[in-house]
Amino acid sequence: MVLAVAALATGCGSGDGRTAAGGSAGSGGAAGGFPVTVADCDGRRTTFTEAPRKIVTSNAASLEMLLRLGAGDRVIGTGFPPGKGTLPPELDARAQRVPVLGKTVIPKEKLLGSGADVYIDTFASMGTMGGAATGPTEEEFAAAGIKHVYLASTACAPRKKVPQRDLSAVEGDIQRLGQVTGTSQRATQLVREMRKKVSSVHAALADVPAAKRPSYFFFDFDAGTKQPVAVCNRQVANAVLTEAGARNVFADCASAFKPVSWEDVVGKDPDWIQLGVRNRGSAAANEKAFDEAERFLKEFPATAGLRAVKDGKFLRIGSERTTIAGVGNADTVRQIAETLYPDRLATSGAGR
Repeated sequence: MVLAVAALATGCGSGDGRTAAGGSAGSGGAAGGFPVTVADCDGRRTTFTEAPRKIVTSNAASLEMLLRLGAGDRVIGTGFPPGKGTLPPELDARAQRVPVLGKTVIPKEKLLGSGADVYIDTFASMGTMGGAATGPTEEEFAAAGIKHVYLASTACAPRKKVPQRDLSAVEGDIQRLGQVTGTSQRATQLVREMRKKVSSVHAALADVPAAKRPSYFFFDFDAGTKQPVAVCNRQVANAVLTEAGARNVFADCASAFKPVSWEDVVGKDPDWIQLGVRNRGSAAANEKAFDEAERFLKEFPATAGLRAVKDGKFLRIGSERTTIAGVGNADTVRQIAETLYPDRLATSGAGR
């Protein structure tokens, strides 16, 4: 799933009226908080007069949000399905029951014929992945009676003029999906819990100057080792790292992801390195992958001399809760902060 992030999160569509769970959202006086209006990345507005009954999600990120909101029973299909065991236990069984319309990108014909009344799209155009056909046009979505909704934190953020330094865009997605699905009360609760976790980190690090915070490199091991892929300042991970009191060594990159060279990484010489490994479905398989990532950095001549490698300053935190927008981002903030500042934050065991 996260492979899709690097390829797809660099844009937000063509500005052709596609709707994002971003921008403004309002509610009228109708029962249940409807009508609700959401705006796309360019401010175009789409109104929901009632909660959707049949939802299709582009991947596991938006699926997880809906499951946490209590709207999972309305999801009739998904693309990029979560592997068994990759979501928290309380969500995994329900996620596995959602019909898979595409192991990667949902084929155009299958999406249009799904019977959905809304399609939640985590990223930008999906037609560039895996040789898949070009996705439906907005006219085709409209003809099929499907409203097209994007997550702002991943679809719109790369087009913004400012970096993502906090989780406000992620919180906004959760709140607006709550409004669209009629689960605002649950959305408010989820956001409140996220803010509580992050606020505790802010309080603990309030007197640590930005320049004194440790430098940090997110090593996307699964993206390949021949050429590293940097997490840039428009990506959700930049917000997670910043909130955790770390300095992303590639925060000067105005994009979501960017291929860089090992020479670039060596020049940054980070204090800490996160071993970004995607969930393999079991603790044993995950540990094996973390071991492989760490071994590579220790044995690869270009990285063996890095300060973090020599000092063994690695964080074994899965990629998904760092690079994919969701409630779990707040847990990752706490987990990273506990590792970087053990004298200021008691270990809570948060994150996975």
